[in-house]
Amino acid sequence: MFDTPENLLKFAQDHKVEMIDLKFADLTGRWHHVTMPDAAFTEKVIIEGVGFDSSSLPGFKSETAGDMVLLPDISTAVIDPFWESYTLSIICDIMEADSLVQFSRNPRGVLKKTEQYLKSMNIADSCQISPEYEFYIFDGLELYNDDYASGYDVISYEGDWNRVDDEAHDLGYKIPLQGGYHAIPPLDSMYNLRAEIVKYLESAGIKVKYHHHEVGAPGQTEIEVLFNEPLKACDQGMMIKYIIRMVCQRRGKTASFMPKPLYKQAGSGMHFHQFLQKDGKSLFYKEGGYANLSDIALHYIGGILKHTPAVMAFTNPSTNSYKRLVPGFEAPTRLFFGLANRSATIRIPKYDDNPIMKRIEFRPGDASCNIYFAAAAQLLAGIDGIKNKIDPAKEGFGPYDMKVQYLPPEEAAKIKSVPENMLGAMEALDKDRDFLKIDNIFNDDLIDTWIDLKTKEHYDVINRPHPHEFFMYHTI
Repeated sequence: MFDTPENLLKFAQDHKVEMIDLKFADLTGRWHHVTMPDAAFTEKVIIEGVGFDSSSLPGFKSETAGDMVLLPDISTAVIDPFWESYTLSIICDIMEADSLVQFSRNPRGVLKKTEQYLKSMNIADSCQISPEYEFYIFDGLELYNDDYASGYDVISYEGDWNRVDDEAHDLGYKIPLQGGYHAIPPLDSMYNLRAEIVKYLESAGIKVKYHHHEVGAPGQTEIEVLFNEPLKACDQGMMIKYIIRMVCQRRGKTASFMPKPLYKQAGSGMHFHQFLQKDGKSLFYKEGGYANLSDIALHYIGGILKHTPAVMAFTNPSTNSYKRLVPGFEAPTRLFFGLANRSATIRIPKYDDNPIMKRIEFRPGDASCNIYFAAAAQLLAGIDGIKNKIDPAKEGFGPYDMKVQYLPPEEAAKIKSVPENMLGAMEALDKDRDFLKIDNIFNDDLIDTWIDLKTKEHYDVINRPHPHEFFMYHTI
């Protein structure tokens, strides 16, 4: 890790770095980049940044006021292994051009302010988070979308619908529907590819817990990483998606982080494991209470569950998100918490039940999110719960340690549900935003821009004929 411009520039000179690649996230969470030759990357660039036009990016500035500055965060510098030229990759913040003040819609800036706010509360030294990365690896994906035709074709040699001439891919090793969890070779055909991805992740300084085949038969994969502070974890999250996509592309495959790319197959979530830490220990542990949770943990849970519909505007910000959040799968549809309960919005893992690592798991989220906004919204909701001592039991959020469909109907009916679609989440955010606006972390301008952008996406999908509608209605 580099802590001074001098150290970084010396490294670049000593290692004969040829290109400096400056990466930054737009409002939706997609990465963009601009590249400089090493000779143009000076201490002045590190201090004053590089100008760019933000007006071409969704949700940023208008054409008349689009000038912004990318300010490199040199602590994120790492060699990008995919370039033919020896290239140093650096993640940037987005700043106002005239003042070098953080742009209020800069995703990294929002999360930075959230971390600062947590420390100012004197509740904890830090928050520790570990997102799970679930995604599908396909052997091919064809897309077409015109006024007169729309559709997709997924190719997967693990999928039982594909029959191919190549004997290496048609030897009868097909994973049955919903049968992929921890599948072993030769059923699991992705093990070498996953191992290659993990090697690249570790070379980038990202510590991996493990990788395995997930439930979805046609190439669903999970990679779990170790805990980190939110900004570092989210920077790593951006790099993880980049590395996965690049390795897959090199091997003639494609990775999809869509929450629900295939009907009837398991969806891909991004479960956020998290706890507050002080003096090297989890503030969520207290022996003897429910699931050995402390009062701070329960209030943190209460805050997240109370604000979950609004939080999901950031953790589940796609129309596809809500195709995953349907009954019958492990993805949660009801607002409650429980011990080891995978149908709960907040699950309390049974493992790592100790003073060091006691944690909770927020399960609705998915990788269509802007990871910086998603982490900030969860943390601010939890802090609000601690500040206001929100008791999740008194608020009707459980705990329930069984599937809620087994409850008596009158009791099950009392449990609130998550939003049914993205528009519902945006409406919840519009009504419940004050907990995000504390210390001007999220402001009304950012929230309103987000709601407008995502509402347009909702209607972009709703207003188009769906292919299945032709099967249902063409002959009516």
